[in-house]
Amino acid sequence: MAITSDRLRQTFSEGGAKEIYHEIKSSGDFLGFTKQYAFDVDYRVARSALWGLTKASDKELSQLQVLLDELIDQAMHTENSSVRRLTLNIIERLELTEDRLRTDFLDFCMEHMVAGDEFPGVQTLCMKLAYRMCGFYPELKEEFKRIIEAMEIDYYKPAVIGLRNKILNGKFLQNNRILELNCTKDR
Repeated sequence: MAITSDRLRQTFSEGGAKEIYHEIKSSGDFLGFTKQYAFDVDYRVARSALWGLTKASDKELSQLQVLLDELIDQAMHTENSSVRRLTLNIIERLELTEDRLRTDFLDFCMEHMVAGDEFPGVQTLCMKLAYRMCGFYPELKEEFKRIIEAMEIDYYKPAVIGLRNKILNGKFLQNNRILELNCTKDR
């Protein structure tokens, strides 16, 4: 069955998302699929497209690196929390570099990782992304650390508290290595 906007509009299950992924993989056109469907104005189409893309390997998703700015814009401006979470999931799996650091996105992540009205999935993804971006600058590492230390943990879900604690305790794995939250140069 071909992937169409109508089909994506009706995909509501994990199995359906996996089917979408397998069809994208068969075509080998992750970039074309993303451009056509992941930014659709109909949030149901975008959500299903993004959900299918989250099933891809990091190597497959690396094809979307050229769309990083568009994905960031979508995450920051969508009104749909599912689209935001799925878009952030994809961004989190892409390369973020110091020379292309977007301060508006860093500000967005710092704000949404502690926003009490945000969903835990969005909060944790924003915390992971802010942590990575702050890693480029010692002064930002310190600011990040102060922010998460000041979090009133009674107001957060276990996933957010757990990630916060892992980061503060130096046990947060990123790309299979522990990243340190200190202000010294990485060894």
